[in-house]
Amino acid sequence: MLHITLGDRRDVDPDADELGRDHVGYAPGMSEGEMYTANRGCWVLGERADSERYVLFSHKGIVQMAVAIDRIEETSSNRRAIVGEVLQPGHRVYDIYVGGPAPVHGVRNPVTYVDDPRFDRKQCACGCGEEVTRGDWVPGHDQRALHKRIAQIGTVKQFIEWFDAHAPAAAQSR
Repeated sequence: MLHITLGDRRDVDPDADELGRDHVGYAPGMSEGEMYTANRGCWVLGERADSERYVLFSHKGIVQMAVAIDRIEETSSNRRAIVGEVLQPGHRVYDIYVGGPAPVHGVRNPVTYVDDPRFDRKQCACGCGEEVTRGDWVPGHDQRALHKRIAQIGTVKQFIEWFDAHAPAAAQSR
């Protein structure tokens, strides 16, 4: 789970801001929509962020908002922006975190990661039924799934020939 610590609300120049925002940060009384728009980006988010399902936004030690991450977009700089759905009461992540203490305190970087086994587990993408907390695969299962599919075609050479003949042009140009 991502955790982002917000500063106090401050004005920014919408012409200079990558997302065209006129303010960032948190102030009491902000609507959820305003808080999301003001704070979903632009963050330095590494590759690890791509496998996170939720982000918490906190201010002065209290979680103010939780968002289910749909995707993370690149911005015009080396920063990224979160696209997702603001969670509401009744969702487990919201009910556990929003209004309560931030899970991370006293760090210099506003972006941190929180391991919470209640929310960070999902099924391995190979279909084995094992749970993973990071990425899509139990270690080695990506290779198992790939080789299972190759075997359905025949040899590796036959698979490559089949793929080259059937893959969309965009996939072949990569």
